[in-house]
Amino acid sequence: MQRIVEATPFTVAQARAAGMFEWQIAHGPWRIPHSGVRAVGPAPSDIAARCRELLPVLPDGVAFCRSTALDLFGVDHPRGLSHPTAIHVQVPRTRARPRRTGVIAHTRVNPHPATRTRHGCPVISPERTWIDLADELTVTELVVLGDALLRRSRPVSRIDFLTLAQGEVPAGTRGLRRLRAALPLIRARTDSCQETRLRLLLRDAGLPEPEVNRPILDRQRILAIPDLSYPDARLAIEYDGDIHRTDRRTWTRDLARRRTLEAHNWLIHTWTAADLRDPTRALGHLRRQLSRR
Repeated sequence: MQRIVEATPFTVAQARAAGMFEWQIAHGPWRIPHSGVRAVGPAPSDIAARCRELLPVLPDGVAFCRSTALDLFGVDHPRGLSHPTAIHVQVPRTRARPRRTGVIAHTRVNPHPATRTRHGCPVISPERTWIDLADELTVTELVVLGDALLRRSRPVSRIDFLTLAQGEVPAGTRGLRRLRAALPLIRARTDSCQETRLRLLLRDAGLPEPEVNRPILDRQRILAIPDLSYPDARLAIEYDGDIHRTDRRTWTRDLARRRTLEAHNWLIHTWTAADLRDPTRALGHLRRQLSRR
């Protein structure tokens, strides 16, 4: 019995099989995260632990999907996700959909979906998650999500994997047109969702598409790796989030990099969240800088 308590979460059925009395199950020192499940310790805040507490009472063949899959893979959320804080599970057609508080069940179309194991949980693959979310995301946010899957740091997919997954989507599938429109716009080795939105904004404004995280070299030495750049014009574009303003170390590093680039005849064009919301002035300034170069 001690072994099963230490192996929490455990099911009531497992407790009974281990010889635990009903009064122990009902009044023991544990939480009830879900009906039929017992767990020791405080309620977890991280998504992986929440999923593991749900897993013992899910039917066979279920996998975590959609925004929950993104969380388990450590992928930034795009905008427009439906119920992003709920736990999403994908259920085979032959199984009953679980009805539990905070859990949203989706019926699986593909009887043999691509799954992986993350943090001890079965998860729909990143590529299939991108496909599944096409029914609720815009083209822009599908590109944002695609970029997030191919991050410079700890990518979870590759563009050829996304291409293969999109090519296997049956005709008539909801969101297929958006997937086809988004795929050519996805770029690997990005660092943030806002950088992707900025790149798409510049493209939609009729400007040439900038390079993504292309190193600026002086002989064999890397001077900087700007978020976006127009190398022929020697113009670097940086997106500054709040950390660039509030974190002194980040601010100091940005200032040193800016001075280094300016000393090598590069211009730096900085964008913020306010510029993305109302880009008119920033776009006009960028156009003037490009024309002068």
